[in-house]
Amino acid sequence: MNTEFFSLELGATGIAHLQLNRPERLNTFAPPFFPALRDAVRGLDTEGRTRVLVISSTGKHFSAGMALDVFAGGMPMLDTGNARRRLAFQDSLRQLMACFDVIEQARFPVIAAVQGGCIGGALDLAAACDLRVCSAEAFFTVQEIHIGMAADLGVLQRLPKIVAPAIAREMAYTGCRLPAARALAAGLVNAVLPDGAAALEHALALAAEIGAKSPLAVAGSKAALNYAVDHPTADALQQMTLLQSAIFDIDEMTRAIEAWKAKAPAEFAPLAPVERV
Repeated sequence: MNTEFFSLELGATGIAHLQLNRPERLNTFAPPFFPALRDAVRGLDTEGRTRVLVISSTGKHFSAGMALDVFAGGMPMLDTGNARRRLAFQDSLRQLMACFDVIEQARFPVIAAVQGGCIGGALDLAAACDLRVCSAEAFFTVQEIHIGMAADLGVLQRLPKIVAPAIAREMAYTGCRLPAARALAAGLVNAVLPDGAAALEHALALAAEIGAKSPLAVAGSKAALNYAVDHPTADALQQMTLLQSAIFDIDEMTRAIEAWKAKAPAEFAPLAPVERV
């Protein structure tokens, strides 16, 4: 799959790779990017064969976020001149947010491999991913504060659950750049690699390691982790009892145990396709 904004491939092992492909535009986002991303991720999830998705980029920077010319009149939703337009703005904004929500909601883990700048809306995207790795020269910034607006596609809601709230607030209020070393110390990224190619290689290796596990167990683990982020422990434990009763599969476990003992890869069936309405 190729679009104006990214390419998408799904390998035979279930590892999907979505790569932003507008380096000459610093991989900036324009309005059509959002539904294209949403539909691509949702399509992978619907089909059921994807075990892990890696999101990477091309060129010097991962992405500079929303293209500034969009704010100069490129989006009709930016008209907030009266009450009716403001009400429509709310609905339009929630639809944009939902285009990154699908990353979090997908049954498979999503890994971001970041090189250079992860700026503005790109950080909203990265924060929705399960894991992030980056190159040594990478940096992360909540750019929106520099152009007189609050970030609004999820980073302010997700970032304080990934890093210390005080670091999230510093980034949101000042727009400071969080360099790779500090991002690693803060827990924003799982690894720092020498350059972009090494970061992508590491992300793909991590994806392969996850992809070799039971996709049923991985999907269940993601569902449990996501729920536990913003629910009390007692509620999350109750959710886990229901979730485990739904996904517990002794045949899957037997297959995994036998492969683990033999130090050999196990053969697991993909997840079932989802019937969307």
